[in-house]
Amino acid sequence: MSLLSDLLNLNLSDTTEKIIAEYIWIGGSGMDLRSKARTLNGPVSDPAKLPRWNYDGSSTGQAPGEDSEVILYPQAIFKDPFRRGNNILVMCDAYTPAGEPIPTNKRFDAAKIFSQPDVVAEVPWYGIEQEYTLLQKNVRWPLGWPVGGYPGPQGPYYCGVGADKACLYAGINISGINGEVMPGQWEFQVGPAVGISAGDELWVARYILERITEIADVVLSFDPKPIQGDWNGAGAHTNYSTKSMRNEGGYEIIKKAIEKLGLRHKEHIAAYGEGNERRLTGRHETADINTFKWGVANRGASIRVGRDTEREGKGYFEDRRPASNMDPYVVTSMIAETTILWNP
Repeated sequence: MSLLSDLLNLNLSDTTEKIIAEYIWIGGSGMDLRSKARTLNGPVSDPAKLPRWNYDGSSTGQAPGEDSEVILYPQAIFKDPFRRGNNILVMCDAYTPAGEPIPTNKRFDAAKIFSQPDVVAEVPWYGIEQEYTLLQKNVRWPLGWPVGGYPGPQGPYYCGVGADKACLYAGINISGINGEVMPGQWEFQVGPAVGISAGDELWVARYILERITEIADVVLSFDPKPIQGDWNGAGAHTNYSTKSMRNEGGYEIIKKAIEKLGLRHKEHIAAYGEGNERRLTGRHETADINTFKWGVANRGASIRVGRDTEREGKGYFEDRRPASNMDPYVVTSMIAETTILWNP
């Protein structure tokens, strides 16, 4: 007798050239990921060759009921780790039927910044450290904690064991994964990725993680401070470098870039995720939300520069301010805009 899992995992390539493409987009809250599948006549590797599609924006909080059609534009393709074979995941952004980006489409403005010649010439690299918390399904309490109670003090849990096979299969550049300081909290790192692809890869990695947690019957939280008290919050530290920073003499370029980021601290904080004020308190490896400071190897700073970068006189820096629920299209493009395009 066939199991349901056998049917779900049928390899279509044995009997047909057709494939299934799972179109993924960001819903009205800015954090809810939506998707639906369509059948295509054969394998596709170029998103420009994929058909546009539509959905009911009134059901996702992105359009009124009397004019609800929203159009999906395919932007990036990844292998599907769930259906496997030639099936694909497709990261999309959303537009009105007239071709205007809808208000929640943050990718559109990011792509404009990343297409600026000065930005293209600098080949901006990103490495994003996505922290998240796994919760018990029925009680919304961290996985592994006694219900209604607390484990021992945080610390011994840092760098536990995790799995990143699904993202690697999909073609996402996952560079690592580890258990975090607070029990029940984890982190994976996406990158290095260039320009707009950093946002595409992080959003699809989040989608894959959500699918996996559904299968595992646990709840995924990107809340920047899921548990109040003497526990670390959850961030999305963003590592960044430009071609000039990676070349000889790059340390001086890094310091100038950090100075620019300090001058626009309030604007960046406003775009770095909701609820971040609960996390950026000046404790638990954070700088106070109202204070901008940077330092070498300082995890209590807004911007941390690594010892290797200081010693070699070139490299990258880490913006520690973004919250775990930040939009990577917004954060990555804003860092590029401030450090490359903006002149104080």
